[in-house]
Amino acid sequence: MKFCKKYEEYMQSQQNEKKYKLPGVGFKNLKKILKRCRFNEASSSVLLLDDNILDHHPSSDINQNNNNNTCIHSCPVCDGSFFPSLMKEMSMVVGCFNERAQKVLDVHLATGFRKYLVWCKDKFQGNHGAFIQEGKDLVGYAVINAIAMRKILKKYDKIHDSKQGQAFRSQVQSMHLEILQSPWLCELIAFHINIRDMKTDIEKGSELFEGCSLIFSDGKPSLSCELSDAVKLEIDLTCSICLDTVFDPVYLTCGHIFCFMCACKSGSVTIVDGLKATDPTAKCPLCREAGVYQGSLHLDELNILLSRSCPEYWEERLKTERAERIRLTKEHWESQSRAFLGI
Repeated sequence: MKFCKKYEEYMQSQQNEKKYKLPGVGFKNLKKILKRCRFNEASSSVLLLDDNILDHHPSSDINQNNNNNTCIHSCPVCDGSFFPSLMKEMSMVVGCFNERAQKVLDVHLATGFRKYLVWCKDKFQGNHGAFIQEGKDLVGYAVINAIAMRKILKKYDKIHDSKQGQAFRSQVQSMHLEILQSPWLCELIAFHINIRDMKTDIEKGSELFEGCSLIFSDGKPSLSCELSDAVKLEIDLTCSICLDTVFDPVYLTCGHIFCFMCACKSGSVTIVDGLKATDPTAKCPLCREAGVYQGSLHLDELNILLSRSCPEYWEERLKTERAERIRLTKEHWESQSRAFLGI
């Protein structure tokens, strides 16, 4: 079965099951755009050769452009329709995925009266299997849309004999619209491992996906996950600041993971104020991208996974972190008191 048909059947089945429309990549429409582009390009080439016009598509220019791995001719169809449409669709897909994943994980992490409210609001009604299945569906949704994007961009490059599709994918990644870069996918992987290791009858056997594990190589932790034959993820869990396993991990919008206290120090803010108080011009200590702190996300499921997987290290780190947090909090409030009293 061709991927286009497989993709459409998958999206239709998900919409029928969930009773609401899920955004997706308009794979069929994008292929039509590329077919028109190929037809127009071929027609233009024939006309130019018939009229002996060498200003637009001479063979020397074609060879030169092929060597430069760029589009053979400036294509208003692709420039005006293909890339903008794909960008909009991927933005909607990532937004939907993040929103639904957040709700699923809120259900799992909620406690007390808040847990009851979340159950009722999301209509899971205490059914553990329902929100585990929702997590599984979300992972499948992320994977098939990631594959759809890769395939349509690969087709673009094949038709145009270019690398503009690859360049567009790099641009999407730099804008953090690549769904496989989503921190919520990292959280779902940790969620899966946490659920898998639970020994309750309700959750036993209700796994999200196979081939997913927390591994330690030379003492360095990472999340390894084989989501499909075409999609494999390897997420490094070493903090680049303290060079140790991330503790109380936070995910910056640039895609890098740090310890919360390390991130606060690099952002020149106190743990009391938090990362939201970081200067908008503050840069990631690793990639030097600015404005990455305000949209940071605490990876709570990952925090639970690491605390269970390396308890001795976690207990030792917890003691030192607690003492350091008490000291920093005391210094913060003392400075606030002196400022209030004008001392």
